[in-house]
Amino acid sequence: MTPGPTPREADEHPFVVAVGASGAEGLDDLKTLLADLPSGLAAVVLIVLHRPSDRLSELRAVLSRASKMPVLVASEGERFCTGCCYIGEPDAHLSLAARSDVRLVEGGNNSHRNRTIDLLFGSVAKYARQRGIGVVLSGSLDDGSRGLEAIANAGGTTMVITKAGLPEQGMPWNAAHYDGPVDVMGSGATIAREIAQRVRSADL
Repeated sequence: MTPGPTPREADEHPFVVAVGASGAEGLDDLKTLLADLPSGLAAVVLIVLHRPSDRLSELRAVLSRASKMPVLVASEGERFCTGCCYIGEPDAHLSLAARSDVRLVEGGNNSHRNRTIDLLFGSVAKYARQRGIGVVLSGSLDDGSRGLEAIANAGGTTMVITKAGLPEQGMPWNAAHYDGPVDVMGSGATIAREIAQRVRSADL
């Protein structure tokens, strides 16, 4: 039997899937999405969930129980690996740098709390460009809308979760109605299938 694909250090231009969520519903969306994404996905998956910067977080353990991919806490300057999912610390916000390197943005005192998804998406637009995929899951307010537009303008792919066929109020509704096209709107399972298909098709 041929062994399945394993995580490997990303080249300078891997697919980068950036996912933003907030609140308990957003956390549930994240778990559903990760459960449906295949192991060995030839992409780097970066996740931001709004969290207070001054509290301990069990996010890695929670996501690991749902994910087929390894879930790792990113360290400044390390090289991302495809087939892995990364989060930042509550006070060290995740973003992408050149050459698929990790860049952490200091976020003590909740200084970026309601803009951490835009922060990540903006970095993905800048460095991943056409190989960037931005995904907005459930959450309140409008974080992610501006970053999703930036990904679209850079030639990347944009996705927004819907429930019962429609984006719910808050982050999904605002992202869907902001100034920029959305390529895929659907359930978490639909989004996971689209991600896997687009990544697989691009490398054929």
